[in-house]
Amino acid sequence: MTTLKILICLIVLSFAPQAFAAAQAFPSAPSTIDLVVKEAIGRSLIAGGIVLVGNRDGILFERAYGKVSTLPDAPFTDSETIFDLASLTKVFATAPSVLKLAEEGRLSLLDPIIKWYPELAGHGKDQIKILNLLTHTSGLDDFSLSAGDALGSAIRGVADQKLKGEVGNRFRYADINFILLAEIVRRATGAPLDVYAQASFYRPLAMTDTGFRPARRLRCAVTFSEEGPRIGEPQDSQCRQLGGVAGHAGLFSTARDLSRFCRMILSGGVLDGKRVLQERTVAQMSVPYYSRRGQVARGLGWDIDSPYSAPRGTGFSRISFGHTGYSGSSVWIDPAADTFVILLTTRLDYAHVREFNRLRSEISTVASAVYGSQTGVKDARPSHDE
Repeated sequence: MTTLKILICLIVLSFAPQAFAAAQAFPSAPSTIDLVVKEAIGRSLIAGGIVLVGNRDGILFERAYGKVSTLPDAPFTDSETIFDLASLTKVFATAPSVLKLAEEGRLSLLDPIIKWYPELAGHGKDQIKILNLLTHTSGLDDFSLSAGDALGSAIRGVADQKLKGEVGNRFRYADINFILLAEIVRRATGAPLDVYAQASFYRPLAMTDTGFRPARRLRCAVTFSEEGPRIGEPQDSQCRQLGGVAGHAGLFSTARDLSRFCRMILSGGVLDGKRVLQERTVAQMSVPYYSRRGQVARGLGWDIDSPYSAPRGTGFSRISFGHTGYSGSSVWIDPAADTFVILLTTRLDYAHVREFNRLRSEISTVASAVYGSQTGVKDARPSHDE
C-alpha cells in the first residue's frame, strides 16, 4: 500500500465516530487532498484543477492547483477559471431542463419519443420514451454525425439504427440519448437548450460564468483533444459539429457556479429564496432506475451505481448521485450527508482511465469522511469514462 493510500485510510478512520478523539493524530483533510492532486499533477494526469466541497449552506473547502495548460507561462488555476464540463452538461443543463418542462406539464417523461420526433415513426423506435433517454435504457448506440447537418444526421442515424437490447432493460451509456433530449427541449419551448437553461437556471441562481460558447475565453482552461489544444471550445467533436450547443456536452462553468447548483439540489430546488425546481422534482432526480438485472442504477440523468461511479468514493451513501465528464470533471452529491464534491481539471492523460478514476475516488473518500460529518473544519481558501 502506498503512503498516499495509507494517509487516506487514516483520514477515514480518524473521523469515524468511535475514533474522533484521535482525529488530531492524523493528517488534515486539506493536506491529504493536496497530496492527492499534486501527485496527479506530478504524474502528468492533469496540468491543474480545482477541488470544491460544500453543503447546502455554502463552501466548506476550495483549493486550486497547478496551471490551466502545460505552457511554461500559462496562468495558474484559480477560483475564476472556467472549465469545459463535457458530460456534466447532461446533468447541469439537459436533464434539469427536461424535468422542468415535465414539471410545467409541457411534456411527460413517459412520452414516446415519436411524439416529439414524428419522423422516427415506423422505424421501430415507438417503445422508446423520454425516460429511457434520461436513464440510457433506450437501446440506442452512438455513431458519428455528418458535418454540415449534424442534427439531421443524428435523427437519420437513430431511424436507421437497430436497437441494442430491449428498451428499458439494458443500460448502454450513449451521448445520442442527450442529443435527442436537447432537441426535444427546443421543440417543446421554441428556444435552444442554451437559452432555456440560462433563463431557467443559471440566471436565477446567479451562475454568472456558466453557459455554452463562453465569451470569457481568456479565463478558460485548455482542453486537450486528438486535434490539439482548445480554449473555450468543446473538446467533444460531436458537440462542435452541432455548433457548440448540445445535450451531451458543450457547457462551461466554474467550480463556484456549480456549487450553487449543487446547493440548490440539496435545498430541494431553491437557493437564496429563488425556487427553480419543485421539491418533488429534485427528489425524482435520484430515484434509482435499475437495469442489467439490478446491477446498474441510474437516476434521471444522474449516475447512482454503475461502472461510472468512481466519484462516489468509499464514503458516500448509496442514495448519493453524481456524474463524470471526459475532459476531467466530476461531481458527486450526497443528500444523506448534506455534502457535495466538485472536481474540475485540465486533463492531460486519457489513456490511464483507471488512474484518473482513482483520483476522483480518493478525493471523494477524504471529503465524505471529513466534511460529510459534523466535525469538518471549514477551509474555503481560494475504469470507465463518460
